[in-house]
Amino acid sequence: MPDYWKIDKQLMERISLIAKLELTEKEKALYTKQLTDVLAVFKRLDEVDVKGLEPAFHPRPVENSWREDKVVESKMDPLATVKNKENGYYKGPRIV
Repeated sequence: MPDYWKIDKQLMERISLIAKLELTEKEKALYTKQLTDVLAVFKRLDEVDVKGLEPAFHPRPVENSWREDKVVESKMDPLATVKNKENGYYKGPRIV
């Protein structure tokens, strides 16, 4: 079975090719180490025993906060600065 947690030079070259990155050998070595460190953390998380625990999608319970809708008359006239208007509507250019 292949080790999916291993980042080697060949994989790093493939990733940089797919991402269209022109990396130097020094950058490839640096990013290989950084990706290996990140994957090591995720590997440790995979090893945690979570049997019997409920999934937690949110850190706090999500509750709806409903409010009553209130109709408020607007004091602004949306057509005040429009040049092309007719009978209280915007008048656009003729299409057909």
